Parts: sequence; structure tokens; C-alpha cells
Amino acid sequence: MATGADVRDILELGGPEGDAASGTISKKDIINPDKKKSKKSSETLTFKRPEGMHREVYALLYSDKKDAPPLLPSDTGQGYRTVKAKLGSKKVRPWKWMPFTNPARKDGAMFFHWRRAAEEGKDYPFARFNKTVQVPVYSEQEYQLYLHDDAWTKAETDHLFDLSRRFDLRFVVIHDRYDHQQFKKRSVEDLKERYYHICAKLANVRAVPGTDLKIPVFDAGHERRRKEQLERLYNRTPEQVAEEEYLLQELRKIEARKKEREKRSQDLQKLITAADTTAEQRRTERKAPKKKLPQKKEAEKPAVPETAGIKFPDFKSAGVTLRSQRMKLPSSVGQKKIKALEQMLLELGVELSPTPTEELVHMFNELRSDLVLLYELKQACANCEYELQMLRHRHEALARAGVLGGPRKRRESASSSSSVKKAKKP
Repeated sequence: MATGADVRDILELGGPEGDAASGTISKKDIINPDKKKSKKSSETLTFKRPEGMHREVYALLYSDKKDAPPLLPSDTGQGYRTVKAKLGSKKVRPWKWMPFTNPARKDGAMFFHWRRAAEEGKDYPFARFNKTVQVPVYSEQEYQLYLHDDAWTKAETDHLFDLSRRFDLRFVVIHDRYDHQQFKKRSVEDLKERYYHICAKLANVRAVPGTDLKIPVFDAGHERRRKEQLERLYNRTPEQVAEEEYLLQELRKIEARKKEREKRSQDLQKLITAADTTAEQRRTERKAPKKKLPQKKEAEKPAVPETAGIKFPDFKSAGVTLRSQRMKLPSSVGQKKIKALEQMLLELGVELSPTPTEELVHMFNELRSDLVLLYELKQACANCEYELQMLRHRHEALARAGVLGGPRKRRESASSSSSVKKAKKP
């Protein structure tokens, strides 16, 4: 009589918790007699995070069997707190409140700041960023010999160089601080021109013979024209801006038409050259004596010579081929040309698929190649005639508007009047 324990053993189901106490032997006890039975841990209570609650808030809930959360805040060294800095056993370097002066200032102002005690007495570290412009200095004798100018006095030149030293050649600021009441009113370009002219003159005078000089040059006329052009560009009206954009668009169209016309002329020249070459080849073939060749060499001979209209493929590969395959048009011929070719063949009364004999295939391919060449030449001629007609209409429209012919008519009238005067003279 099978008991419930036997049934559970057969179905490999775990027995109740009281099996160990009752002394019943299970299958696991027979297979692994040495291993101790693992104690089943009681199920932990898990709660599903409520909808709408943030993850950080849910993590604060007490949901395990660890120590209960503290009622008072405590510092455990874990969490979002940053780790405290681990200070060494060395002494901290002392800092001191000490005065300093800035070498960039000429007034001797005294300032104070915190600085390490070891750096006491050293120069101000930011003084190395004080870059000054080296403005040349001239003597009275140099000015009288080399720098004298009727439009500038020595006092005005001295005033210009003094401002250049003060404001580091910022000529806009120099022009603003210039004494226009005591001296003549000058523009920024005049000040620049005078300064750089004196610098170049002094560099030439003081240069050692044989050295390579870097003389500063300032073109005042170019600078004035540049500013005038910039001012005109800035003061344009909206109508002028729109007109300029329209003219730029027209210029792009003209350039595009010019490129297209050049491309068409090149294609036309290629077609003409190809037609001449083909005609020359045929004349040479007619003049050359015909020789009977053996059948093996005739098979190796290309079926169709290279023509300008259509280049038919050569079947030189070994194997059996049908002669009708030589009459197939290559894929490079477009559908438009194929339809035009068929129309021209129908007008000439030629069959579209004749009997593919050796001579007939050769002549039929030559005929279609010539017809394609004729079609391309007709298209190129029609395009040239269209462009010529368009240019003729444009020329007539410009002549009616008076744009063309005006200077020519004036020259003709002037020449006629001079001839009349010459005729009147005895």
C-alpha cells in the first residue's frame, strides 16, 4: 500500500516540513547522504512600488529584516555624502596679507592681497602680460633732416607720437583724443599715414648696411576708397539690393547658358569629326583591293567596323552564336533614338528585321549607324538654329530699346558731317 510520502517521492515533490522530524527517508537523503539539509529561509516580505512614487522615496521604506531604520539622523559614512578630505601630517603653508605694486601702472599705486609667505618680495605675477608697443623716438636734428613736412608741424607730430605711446597705436582712440582745436582737423587715415611714414623713414636712416629691413607700409588712398565703398554698400536702398540680387541671378543664368552652349559646340565638333573619320575610312576601304581569305579568318574578322553612330559588339568569344544577334542594338542607344531610327527605316521602306545573311547584317548595321549619326547632327543643327534665332531676337530688342547702335550711329553721323565739311571746302 503506497503512502503519501511514496507518491511525493515518485513525483519528486518536496515533503512537508515535518518529514525530517517524523524520520521518513526521501530520495535526496539516499543520493546525497553526506550533505546537510539546507534550511529554507522564510520568504521575505516584498512590496511592489506604488504607482507614482519615485524610486528614491521607495528605497527609503523599510522592507527587509535588517536593523530597523533609525528614528534620529545618524552619520554612517554611506549614502550621498561626500568623503571627507584626508589631510596629511604636514604643516599648512602660511599665507600673508601683503602689499604689492603693479609695474604696468606709472602712478605707484599700492594694493594688498593674500599671498604665500614664501613669495614675499617677488614681482607681481601678472605683470608679464603687460605688453607695450615700442614707438620710435626721434631727435630735433633727425626731424629737421629727414622728417620735415610742410603739411605737418613739429608740435603736431610730437602730439601724435605722444598719443600713440599713451594709447598703444589704437588710432580710433587717438583720433578721438586728438586736439583738433589747437591743430588742423585730421582723419584716421591722415594720422596713420603720418605715423607709418615717419617709422619707415627712421628705419631706413638707422638701418645698418646689409641688413634686411621690414619697413611698415600704409596705403592711405586704398583705405579711404575701402571705407567709401563700405559706406556706399551700407547706405543702399532696398530697391538697389533687390536689383543687385536680380542682376546676380541673371549673371548665373548667362554663365549656365554659356557652359551649355560650349558643351553643345564640343559635342557637335565631335560628331563632325566622327563623321569625317567614318567617311575617310569608307573611302579607304573601297580603294583597298579585296582579297579572298579562308573561312577560318573570316570568322575571326569583326562583323561591323567601328562607326560614329552606333558601336555594335563583336562576337569574338568561342562558341556558337546566331548571326541575328549582331543586329541587336546595344544598351547604350536610348529609347528616343530607337524610335527615331525605326521611323526613319519605315520611311526608307527597309524592314526592321531583315534576313540575317553575312553581307546583309554588315550593310544593315552600317545603315542604322549612319541614320543615328544623321539624327544626332539634325538635333545639333536644330539647337544651333534655335540659339541663333534667340540671339537675333534679343539683338533686335536691344536695338529697338536704343542700347545698341547708339555709339555707332553717332560715329556714322560724325563721319558723315566731317565728309560734308570736306566736300564743302574748295
